[in-house]
Amino acid sequence: MMIATSPIEIRIEPPEGTPQGTPEGTPEGTSKSTAESVAAVAAGDARTVVARFDLAGVAPSAGFVKRVPIGFARQKKALGLASDNGRMRVAMADPSDQQTRDVLRRWLGGAIEVVAVDEKQLAVAINQAYGRQTGAAQEFVEKLDRDSVMEQVKDLKGREDLLNVTDRAPVIKLVNLILFEAVQQQASDIHVQPYEDRLMVRLRIDGVLFDVFNLPAGIAEEVVSRVKVMGKMNIAEKRLPQDGRATVQVGDRVIDLRISSVPASHGERVVIRLLDKSARLYTLGELGMDGRTLGRFRRAIGVEHGLILVTGPTGSGKTTTLYAALGEINSTQRNILTLEDPIEYQLDGISQIQISDKKGMTFASGLRSVLRQDPDIVMIGEIRDHETAVMAIQAALTGHLVFSTLHTNDAASAVTRLLDLGIEPYLVGSSLVGVLAQRLVRRVCSHCGKPHAPGAAELEMLRYEPTEQERARFRKGTGCERCRMTGYHGRVGCFELLTVNEEIRRLVAARCTASEINDAAIREGMHSLAEDGLMKVGTGQTTVEEVARVAVRAM
Repeated sequence: MMIATSPIEIRIEPPEGTPQGTPEGTPEGTSKSTAESVAAVAAGDARTVVARFDLAGVAPSAGFVKRVPIGFARQKKALGLASDNGRMRVAMADPSDQQTRDVLRRWLGGAIEVVAVDEKQLAVAINQAYGRQTGAAQEFVEKLDRDSVMEQVKDLKGREDLLNVTDRAPVIKLVNLILFEAVQQQASDIHVQPYEDRLMVRLRIDGVLFDVFNLPAGIAEEVVSRVKVMGKMNIAEKRLPQDGRATVQVGDRVIDLRISSVPASHGERVVIRLLDKSARLYTLGELGMDGRTLGRFRRAIGVEHGLILVTGPTGSGKTTTLYAALGEINSTQRNILTLEDPIEYQLDGISQIQISDKKGMTFASGLRSVLRQDPDIVMIGEIRDHETAVMAIQAALTGHLVFSTLHTNDAASAVTRLLDLGIEPYLVGSSLVGVLAQRLVRRVCSHCGKPHAPGAAELEMLRYEPTEQERARFRKGTGCERCRMTGYHGRVGCFELLTVNEEIRRLVAARCTASEINDAAIREGMHSLAEDGLMKVGTGQTTVEEVARVAVRAM
């Protein structure tokens, strides 16, 4: 990658015998402070070159990142840059710092060039450079000394910075590197699973689990203990399930960890959910809804009162959709409160309340308190029981717009689920505005995706008309490093939206089955999850196999 330079570039290579002091030939137009820095560097080391650089588009030096700890780089404000002349080029906020240059020469094993850069720009570049490390955990695993790993796990207080792994006990370093690798791979969960002869670490990436680290069985207890220490859990209790939480930092990104441990036959099994606090929130238009469904959903969330449900299994993006909906209707004229477990992202201008069953703060009790806060819109993280369902229905009937989630397979099943929770049919029919069911399918990798001619089996599943088949743009990924050789990178939603009209209310009042309600919704124009997914196949966003994986019951 080429390094962009500013219009002013100063290079000084003092000849042998040049007296120390301000070098001759300082270019006209150079500022006094720059000239002084140049003079100081030239006086200190005749082999050092000073220039003013713009770090936009710069490539960091992998050798520098590998040899120099991030703590030193941050403290001394220095970063190695890629160079093609065999000499390490180092960006520094203070090029006149002779002591730092001497230390860097010893670490890097040779002469260096120094370039003067803006301090703020350099701080961002350091975080990005060290944040690009990949494969460090696997390299560490391969070099593990089992004896050294048995050292006592240390309790490090405060927020962990995963980029700083220097001078840590082996287990602490290993766990930090595994967490760092998970963040880099954009994993949603880490599974630490003990077996009789090994400890397997797996990452859930784009909804699919991958085996990534195969660790010696002898260090399983130390690894689990370290994770439990981070989550402020009881490391002595190994026979009961425990929950914990922690916050770690990767450069300028803050990651919340939700930790769960359960006893298993070969030791404790741990799952860590990662929530990136710095991840941006999506808008409704970015979720993947087709134009018709998006328009109907926007009309549904624009009503003054009623109940709107989002359904799907764990990890199907329900909370992301609710956040996008709240972001769209949020305004200074509305009082919006949420009850969540956990609070995944901070929403500007919205009051968010953390549910805690241990402290007696349930969704039902929290909703009672929230309704005394004069809300216009309330979001309930999940309707789990009869009491919460009753409170949500009552809130919707008394002039509030209520959002919540349910775990059902499709939109129509959410209606019968409310009836199963003991809600009277007339209350469901009069309060429910709409139900959005969703799944997430993996996108075809934009880097390695190529046009694809579907086979007979795929065409049979697609059930495309000849004209539709001609217009379709089928694509499939061939596999590359970016997508871990899977052919997929990122995910997009598949949706079905059931809007409650008079026909649906009549069926609800008659306690009809979910299939009857579903058939009526399709007659009114609802696209099923499978149909929406197959339309995305035709536009090249995903594949038939992906749609079948997440919506096989509907195909």
